[in-house]
Amino acid sequence: MHEQQHVEEIGRVLDGHCTGRDGFVAASWRRCVEQHGMDPTRREPAYIVTDSELRDHRAQAEWMIGAARSSLQSLFRQVAGQNYVLLLTDAKGVCVDFFGDDLFVDDLRAAGLYLGSNWSEDLAGTCGVGSCIVTQEPVTVHQDDHFGNAHTRLSCTAAPIFDSLGQLAAVLDISLLRSPAPKRSQNLAMSLVTNAARRVEMANLMAESRRDWVLRFSASPEFLDVDPEAAVRLDGSGRVLGYTRAAGKLFGAGDVLGRRIDEVLDLSVDDLPDLMRDRPTEERVVPLRDGGALFGHAIAPQAPRSAPRPVRRDGPIEGLTGGDPTMSHVLGQAARLASVPVPLLICGETGTGKTKLAQAVHMASKAQGFHRLDCGGLRAEVLDALAQAAPVPATLLLRRIEELPAPLAPRLTALLDGAPHLRPVTTSCVAPDQTGLPDTLLHRLAGATLTLPALRHRQDLPWLMDRLLRRKTTDDVRLSPSARAALLGRQWTGNLRELSQVLDVALALSDGRVIDLTDLPAPLQSLSAPAEPEESLEHILEACGWNMSQVARRLGVNRSTILRRIRRAGLQPPT
Repeated sequence: MHEQQHVEEIGRVLDGHCTGRDGFVAASWRRCVEQHGMDPTRREPAYIVTDSELRDHRAQAEWMIGAARSSLQSLFRQVAGQNYVLLLTDAKGVCVDFFGDDLFVDDLRAAGLYLGSNWSEDLAGTCGVGSCIVTQEPVTVHQDDHFGNAHTRLSCTAAPIFDSLGQLAAVLDISLLRSPAPKRSQNLAMSLVTNAARRVEMANLMAESRRDWVLRFSASPEFLDVDPEAAVRLDGSGRVLGYTRAAGKLFGAGDVLGRRIDEVLDLSVDDLPDLMRDRPTEERVVPLRDGGALFGHAIAPQAPRSAPRPVRRDGPIEGLTGGDPTMSHVLGQAARLASVPVPLLICGETGTGKTKLAQAVHMASKAQGFHRLDCGGLRAEVLDALAQAAPVPATLLLRRIEELPAPLAPRLTALLDGAPHLRPVTTSCVAPDQTGLPDTLLHRLAGATLTLPALRHRQDLPWLMDRLLRRKTTDDVRLSPSARAALLGRQWTGNLRELSQVLDVALALSDGRVIDLTDLPAPLQSLSAPAEPEESLEHILEACGWNMSQVARRLGVNRSTILRRIRRAGLQPPT
């Protein structure tokens, strides 16, 4: 009977009636039906991404996981014994870190309160994480606030976590499998999770700011040095390079990135030394434009270590990174393998520098010759001519191996068997098991596999931007703080190739020696996948009984993609 009442209440909300639910809950219910095509009578199970998808989500959120881990551990200690579970999701709603009681792990996994669960609204309906992503504000979705009947026993309180550029980066959620009926019972959970999210943002900003000024704020002098409420990151001229969400609200409307601190506060960069720790906290007052005041704590840039460990860039391989840990690890492997005549397969997204690494490996090896073949449209006579080449140690660069015409695979296999002096170094935009090559050829190409990280995952992007600028012009051209911040926030689906083109455009449009935000071309919008033919999709939906999970598995796409295609095609489930 309770489930029937829940469905009837959703119907009344859809008809425009007020039932006493929070406004964001009622709005979410309407979206679930009108935009996401959900049915409240269905008991949809939790949506769990595949192991491969989870690895990708965790890799992209690795920096946030590291910044949040200490706060999550502290929060979990506070609620230990109260049966709470903590979830850290990325901005898409996928759980990438988890703290829970091992005694209840089976129940938690079944409820979706576990690693890999996707709590985006278009998949899970009204829920804490999904509503937090939509509203970008802390929320509690309590019991039958949830849209789906499968989740009405849960109580979920979630708070958003923003990166230092003001973009939603993650959601911190604290949930209960079973909770007291009154929603106010979760008021303490709301306080705990919002404070923890604030500390995660602070930890992330501090980790980014070792070479910059940081100005932290508190309404109380007692907490200024130990638990401040907001912070901004400033360059040497006092321009804002980053901020926590609380600081963004403090400054009011408008984008503060790239603006001088004296434009938003009655404070200049020259005043920062007076706000350092050597003065009593009660004397460190920061006047606000509205006549109020806060207490401020300025932290000076860290001086370089007296004997820093040098980053080796004296070789063709070592010079391809500015210190990114993942890239450095891959290049370290490449350097060790360069002198070993083992075939190499270099994988990575388009534009990540696969060909440059192949050339660097050749330069670091003892090979004398260098032959380059583009496998897309490769002709048999080219392979025959290569077989007759002089038998000197040589590198054979095979680009786009996944596009090799199938009839030529046996011929290339025979070439490699008959030419031991040729060392194949192969590049591919797909994983080894997705190349479509026969195993006999793949084993001759993938003695070792090196996978280059996407640009959006690299920590040396500032170094790459400055390096490319130096290569493109002899003038002393630099990026303004606002332009640099904007570039650091892009997704870079085209990777290094896209970055190079963006800088070419910016150089052409800029006046003088400073590239400003207005000189940058707009980010490219990703092309959406072609729509599924309406008849084919309708047939599959009918064959699966309109079970979205089954349809998604059958087509090999996410459930949210299926829902978008259904809406685009105007299809309706049978009554």
